Amino acid sequence: MSFNSIPVLDLALARNPDTKLLFLESLRHALLHVGFLYIENIGISDALIEDVIVQGKLFFDLPEEKKMEVQMKNAQSFLGIKAFTTGVTLSSSAQGYNKLGNEITAFKTDWRARREQIDLSTSHPPPKSSDPIYYNLLSPNQWPDPEFLPSFRPTFEAYLRQMATLSTTFTSLIAEALHLPPTVFDRFFDEDQQHKLKIIKYPDLSFIPNDQQSQQGVGPHKDSMLTTYLLQASHHRGLQAQNLSGEWIDCAPIPGTLVVAIGQGLEALTHGVCASTTHRVLSPGVGEGPRFSIPFFQGVSYDATFEHVDIPEEILTMRQEILRERGVDKRDDVDFTFTKGKWGHLGEATLANRVRSHPDVGERFYPEILKGIREEERKTKDGKKIKKEVVMTEGEDGGATDRWMSLGERIGVFG
Repeated sequence: MSFNSIPVLDLALARNPDTKLLFLESLRHALLHVGFLYIENIGISDALIEDVIVQGKLFFDLPEEKKMEVQMKNAQSFLGIKAFTTGVTLSSSAQGYNKLGNEITAFKTDWRARREQIDLSTSHPPPKSSDPIYYNLLSPNQWPDPEFLPSFRPTFEAYLRQMATLSTTFTSLIAEALHLPPTVFDRFFDEDQQHKLKIIKYPDLSFIPNDQQSQQGVGPHKDSMLTTYLLQASHHRGLQAQNLSGEWIDCAPIPGTLVVAIGQGLEALTHGVCASTTHRVLSPGVGEGPRFSIPFFQGVSYDATFEHVDIPEEILTMRQEILRERGVDKRDDVDFTFTKGKWGHLGEATLANRVRSHPDVGERFYPEILKGIREEERKTKDGKKIKKEVVMTEGEDGGATDRWMSLGERIGVFG
């Protein structure tokens, strides 16, 4: 039977030796059956969480010219303000600000991009000239003017640090829940691992022209990396997870919790044992005010290669039995996430996806990569489409959105 509610797990149980086994059992059930869960008692102070929410909302009150001072197109790292285009792949590590309605399609504003957002990451110094080109993704953030938001940077730097620790701890608990050593995933992380964070504002429908209105804020999608931790920063409902029966299950805000979504990367690494669950966001209705959310995306080393983790046979059997009971005999969108082939390292696929998603940055800093992508697309369109599959590429909320692509169009799922 498919899930009909989202489980809530108490991390305090994992810290107590007397209750840790109970916690791991609950976590294993959530991983194998749901792929979506709340966690409470996360170990981050209520004061910092409140500061994150306040500072995040204040960003959207900045004058437009202050937001636009840190445009993404000014940085080869894809950090800064950017108006994304709906309907193309969007990268969970492309830092920037998305302006509501700032998208032109056929000379008309496309209001389907129903959010504003700024993207941040764990800051790194600029890469050396001898580094691989994809190390350009590891660079400093572009921060809002401290004269206007003096507490914004220190607040989010502190939150990024603490969330990095939390995500590493939680990934080790996932390993233990799968009867693996707690350090089994460590090889996929850098010592100074880059993680991502978005601050998103979904305006209510009163801000959308009448002829463009629908309640969809972000379409059905899956997250792409390992784990995502969503802070629902306002009271609005809207986040929903889809069970295997196709039903949408509400994931309403619960004070003191984060919502954890399992990403395609973890599902691929674990041979499909950890379920990556489709979810969506509904925009607030007219007069309900804006919805705010702050997802944190656990990063993976750009030097990582595409491989799997050996999962104990008893765990594989558990997952197979679950799928068999539900009439599901295969995974539809995981196998090519960590597949060896076109790319030697994750960073190569990620950079290519950045360029594809943000051609203005590509034209300025990566013209040869952009030229190659456009040539590949042209050949794919001109040639016979051998096979079409649903590829999960990053959606507007940092996750992955269903997009029909031919085999020749694939450039990696982690973008």
